Amino acid sequence: MPITPLMPVYPRCGVRPVRGEGAWLIGERGERYLDFASGIAVNALGHGHPHLVQAIQQQAATLMHVSNLYGSPQGEALAQRLVDATFADTVFFTNSGAEAVECAIKTARRYHFANGNPERHKIVSFGNAFHGRTLGTISATNQPKMRDGFEPLLPGFEVVAFNDLEGAEAAVDETTAGFLVEPVQGEGGILPATRDFLQGLRRIADERGLLLILDEVQCGMARTGYLFAHELYGVTPDIVASAKGIGGGFPLGACLATEEAAKGMVIGTHGSTYGGNPLAMAAGNAMLDVLLAPGFLEQVRQTGERLRASLEQLIPNHDHLFDSVRGEGLMLGLKLKGDSRAFVAHLRDEHGLLTVAAGDNVVRILPPLNIEDSHIAECIERLSAGARSFQLPAAA
Repeated sequence: MPITPLMPVYPRCGVRPVRGEGAWLIGERGERYLDFASGIAVNALGHGHPHLVQAIQQQAATLMHVSNLYGSPQGEALAQRLVDATFADTVFFTNSGAEAVECAIKTARRYHFANGNPERHKIVSFGNAFHGRTLGTISATNQPKMRDGFEPLLPGFEVVAFNDLEGAEAAVDETTAGFLVEPVQGEGGILPATRDFLQGLRRIADERGLLLILDEVQCGMARTGYLFAHELYGVTPDIVASAKGIGGGFPLGACLATEEAAKGMVIGTHGSTYGGNPLAMAAGNAMLDVLLAPGFLEQVRQTGERLRASLEQLIPNHDHLFDSVRGEGLMLGLKLKGDSRAFVAHLRDEHGLLTVAAGDNVVRILPPLNIEDSHIAECIERLSAGARSFQLPAAA
């Protein structure tokens, strides 16, 4: 068969959305799906949120793109709000999470270059991680499914086991620039870092003059009930990569850094044609209007607790299939005793519930952050019905 017009790199399913309404997706034939996938944690306010839609519409009619050759009142405003709300002193805007991670890696290497230590270029990253699909970001992983066929990969990365502080410390040598880690691994199976691990990385970085880089592309922007997940750990990073929920569905990423960490990022060292365009900045500002509103983060935490409790109550009724619940806020994982991908497909095709498969046989449950109790009840009803009708594949 001839190749399809869309390059066939995705095993696309039969769901073909044409419209969204809040926590619901509507397909070509009018079929409705409860969307607890949120575009893989991107649609943080669901579909068609009026404030976000209005901001994008107004900006699209005013000014969409001018490039970074000119001053950016829109970008300055959003960057200032992020600086005011976080550890950071400065922000570089990108179009995606992978670009934000790339910028974070470059910022860390350039820091040591500016300090007169260009040999300090190695990034220590961690097993089971997902940082993106560029050559740089797949070089920071050890997963064959992302690396095979793309060698030679970029040098300057060493992967050690996640949550293994001794292994991380043993990997540090005179060439090390810093650590790159997800506080909560998303693709890897909603695996949170332990408190001792993340705080230990901060300690080692301080002792050895390294930078702590956090990939909060999936776990950031209120997904865990805090603006950034590292707040849960009492850890202050040097650099953070953010994306997904920061634009609420509009392509937007950001690399946040302290003034010290960004000391090498001077004129000419980095750039982006589209990054920080006025339309993206309007989306980002609209998202912050909601996420930083009084009580919103607390609401996410409370909603997450109710959803988690409801999921945990399901387990005894279906203990042949469900093992446990993990995660924080509205970044939850339901660990299965069988193939999570098969169960995700079953929920989608037979019960109209959209979730996301992840590593370690985990079903990712990533609803919009503004869901209501009625959505939780609907999710649990569909999950329970799916569990009753699902047949675990026979052991090989």
